[in-house]
Amino acid sequence: MAVSERGPRERMVFSAAQLIRRHGVGATGMREVAVHAGAPRGSLQHYFPGGKEQLVNEAVAWAGRYAGRRVARFMEGMAEPTPGGLFAAMVRQWTDEYETAGLLAGCPVAAATVDCADATESTREAAAGAFATWTAPVAGALTDMGVPTERAEPLATLMISSLEGALLIARAERDTRALTTVAGELAPMLDAVATGAACS
Repeated sequence: MAVSERGPRERMVFSAAQLIRRHGVGATGMREVAVHAGAPRGSLQHYFPGGKEQLVNEAVAWAGRYAGRRVARFMEGMAEPTPGGLFAAMVRQWTDEYETAGLLAGCPVAAATVDCADATESTREAAAGAFATWTAPVAGALTDMGVPTERAEPLATLMISSLEGALLIARAERDTRALTTVAGELAPMLDAVATGAACS
């Protein structure tokens, strides 16, 4: 959905997610969100009576849904889907962005977790929910590719954890080295799990 096709509320949630992934929760103000979204500042109180906390939580939830929906698109883009190919596609989304945008942004769910998980219970819950929303379709895709059901969710967690850690290192180093490393190292292991299951 193009930004112009979003209603004012959706634009503000989207804008909050984009600003949080660049600057973190603490440096993202309601005024900046309204300006980024092209929305009247007064509309923030109308749509988000719970204030910044509500807006942050909704932005985090949006990010989890977005990441979860991307899984199906990655699968559709592969002629012969493999677990390693799925993980490579998840990583490539970030390396492509970093090569064009200059390593400026990370994951809004991770940013909110780092900034708020200890201080704001509702945001911690929103972040946990967002990761679950992302993990479920990854696990489902792994199962569809022959990974045993009991291993699918743990491996999905490993994939997302590896990606999130690599994103953190990539932002610190301003280089995609960590991202390409985890893709190269983890993909063969993921494929071996599916291949082993198919042969057993």
